[in-house]
Amino acid sequence: MAAQDRRSAKDAEFSAYMSARQAVLYRTAYLLVGDHAGAEDLLQNAFAKLYLSWEKVRDHGALDGYVRRVMVNEHNSLWRRAWKRREHSTDTMPDTGVLDEYDDGMGGVLWSFVQTLPPRQRSVIVLRYYEQLSEAEIADVLGISVGTVKSQASRALAGLRARAPQSLDPHGLNPHESGDDAR
Repeated sequence: MAAQDRRSAKDAEFSAYMSARQAVLYRTAYLLVGDHAGAEDLLQNAFAKLYLSWEKVRDHGALDGYVRRVMVNEHNSLWRRAWKRREHSTDTMPDTGVLDEYDDGMGGVLWSFVQTLPPRQRSVIVLRYYEQLSEAEIADVLGISVGTVKSQASRALAGLRARAPQSLDPHGLNPHESGDDAR
């Protein structure tokens, strides 16, 4: 009977955590994968792995980091193995997009360039600028050093600037290219 009570307590704790954090972690999954179906699968796999490891987790305050790390590792594995087999359903696509009054039209352009980054650079950019994690938190989630986080972010940002200098700066004002004017 004690084992069943422990299992019930585990189920209740896990369900409470999942209910409370699902929306936030789904956002991370979506930003990593780029589509709703893939994000749902990625998050579901991460939650399944968390459930199986629930008793082993010592610091329940670090659960989000554990789930993010699982999602990043899963995404990188899937990306390497099966990116050619991806299918995009158009059945659920709305006729028109939602109008974001704060979007000047550059958000979608920028996001399309972020999606072209290699997996590790994309993970660093998503966790840093979309999830607003610190470099130390990113290093912990990805299992890399803070220096590697910084170098990957630097390479990713340089790649983004090289791909889209005019698209992202409609006025042609790139502070890295101007000489005396930037001082």
